[in-house]
Amino acid sequence: MDLSPRPTLSVEHRDRLRAAGADAPALDGTTWHLATDAMPDWWHDCGNALYLADGASLPDHVLASLQLFPVRDVLVAVGSHLEWLTSLLVGGDGATVFIGRECALTAGELYCGAGSQIVLHGPLVATRSAIVDARNGGSIVAEPDQLWAADVYIATDDMHRLEDRRTGERINPYGAHIRLGRHVWLCRDAVVTGHVEIGDGAVVGMRSMVRGQKVPPHTVAAGSPARIVREDVDWSLDDLP
Repeated sequence: MDLSPRPTLSVEHRDRLRAAGADAPALDGTTWHLATDAMPDWWHDCGNALYLADGASLPDHVLASLQLFPVRDVLVAVGSHLEWLTSLLVGGDGATVFIGRECALTAGELYCGAGSQIVLHGPLVATRSAIVDARNGGSIVAEPDQLWAADVYIATDDMHRLEDRRTGERINPYGAHIRLGRHVWLCRDAVVTGHVEIGDGAVVGMRSMVRGQKVPPHTVAAGSPARIVREDVDWSLDDLP
């Protein structure tokens, strides 16, 4: 595909990505190109922008999925070669998506609703079928050095309203904000949802649910709902005795 000759983000788009949670080095240390022919004319006419870094790409079917909804003011910046990504949907105006360098999302699915943000810094390895879902003005920010095992599910909301019958008050998350610190390991089938903050070096155990919680740095959280089962830990990609 043809790329713009100007290898940089616009000032407006850089500021917007920074406000969403993208690190300045991740933005300024990357050569970005506006993908001018990857999307139809209406996409550009509606103020949407797709940036690709040198060597980055999206599969044709993912580019097609970006066109499913008539959206405006959408900003997508992709810094990795995502040949195995299953889908990237933007479901409303003003969605912001940043995927940094060294991100691998095998059979991954991303959804970003109106006024919502997804920011994934690399290196990030999601071994298979991760789902990342931000909606209703919510946000998901992952700092560098993430390891997500198969079938991890990260979502700001439950997608449907649950309310108190007496007061009519919504009692499940709406437009929540999720932040994963550096060097976080989400084990197989882990669920992270609602307002969540996971600290640096933390581990979320297999089939555990972190919902509306803070997980301190260098701890292991396990169970549903999750609780801290171990403190003062570190983990490594090396599988050694």
